[in-house]
Amino acid sequence: MIPMPREDTPLWDDSEVLECVMVVPEAPDVKSFVFRPPSGATFLFRAGQFITLDLPLPGGVVSRTYTISSSPASNAYLTVTVKAQVDSIGSRWMMENLVPGMRLRAHGPGGVFHLPRQPDGKYLFISAGSGVTPMMSMAAFLFERGEEPDLSFVTCARRPSELIFRKRLEYMAGRIQGVKLHFVVGQDEPYEVWTGYRGRFNQLMLGLMTPDYLDRDVYCCGPDSFMQSVRDMLNGLGYDMSRYHQETFHAPVERVEDIEEIDDVIPQDRETAELDFVLSGVTSLCAETDTILTVAKAAGLNIPNGCNFGVCGTCKVRKRAGQVHMVHNGGISEDDIEAGYVLACCSHAIGRVEIEV
Repeated sequence: MIPMPREDTPLWDDSEVLECVMVVPEAPDVKSFVFRPPSGATFLFRAGQFITLDLPLPGGVVSRTYTISSSPASNAYLTVTVKAQVDSIGSRWMMENLVPGMRLRAHGPGGVFHLPRQPDGKYLFISAGSGVTPMMSMAAFLFERGEEPDLSFVTCARRPSELIFRKRLEYMAGRIQGVKLHFVVGQDEPYEVWTGYRGRFNQLMLGLMTPDYLDRDVYCCGPDSFMQSVRDMLNGLGYDMSRYHQETFHAPVERVEDIEEIDDVIPQDRETAELDFVLSGVTSLCAETDTILTVAKAAGLNIPNGCNFGVCGTCKVRKRAGQVHMVHNGGISEDDIEAGYVLACCSHAIGRVEIEV
C-alpha cells in the first residue's frame, strides 16, 4: 500500500520511480494513467507542463514525453492522458501493458507552456483532440484554486465520443459560473442527438462563443494544421499575438529561449501583389490585403458570390499558380484546397498569383 502524504512529506524528484495506481478510460484509444511515488512524496509542477516516462519496451527502454493532465493543486498524484495513434510505439505499449502496480522511471516535470503563477486574467483555451490535455490541467487548477475564473474553453474532436474529458469539464462548468464550455465536432454520432457546434472551428464560431476574445489570453494546443488555422484566424481578426501561447504535439519546449519564433504569413496593406485572371486576359495590381473577389469586381470580372465570409462556398475558383493566404469559415473542403481551389471572398494574393477566371 502506498502511504498517504504527510505535512512534512518531501517533494518528489526524478531519482524516485513512479508507480501507476490507476488507469481510467477516457475515450476511444484514450486512457489516463495516474502515478504516485512509493514514498508518498508530493509533486510540484505548473499547470500545462509535461513529464517524460521511460517505457520498458521489448526492444529496449524508450523515452516519451506526455503532458500532465491533472491539476497541480492535487499534488499527491500526477496524471498523464494518452491517445494511442496507429503508428505510435510508446503510447500503444502503455495502452496495452501499463497496469496499476507497475513502476516507471520518470524525468521532469518541465516545459514553458503553462499558466502564470497568479492566473487572475481572462483566458481562452482552444484545443483539438488530445491537445486538450494541458488545457485540462489548467482548467482544473483554475477551478480548484478557490477563486472564480474567467475562462472560455473550446475543444474540438471528430465526433462527440472523442471529446476527451467531456464529463469532467461539464462537471466543473456546472459548479461555477466562470467556466464556459464550447464543443465542436466534425460529425454526429449515429442515432445520437448532438446540439453543439458542427464542422470546422472558424471565425464565426469564435465570435459566437467568445465575443470578447480580443481581451483574453489565448492558449492553444492541437495538431500543427489546427494551430496554424487558429493563428490565421486570430491574425485576420486583429488579435494581439503577443498574448497567444501554443504547445506542440511533437516537441514540447523546456526553456523560454528555445521557443521557435512563428513566422506566419500575414497580408500587408503596404505590400503589392499581382493577380492574373488567366481566362479573361486581365492582370491587376493590388495590395495584399485586397481579396481576390474585390480585385475581380474592380476589374469588371464576375465571380459568383454570396456570404462574402468564407461560409457558402459560392465564390470558389481555381488557383493555377502562386501563393494565396486564405482564412475561410468552412465553405471549402480540404480536398478542394489540395486540388488548388480557393474562396475568392477570403483569399489574398501574396506576390503574383494566377486565377482561372
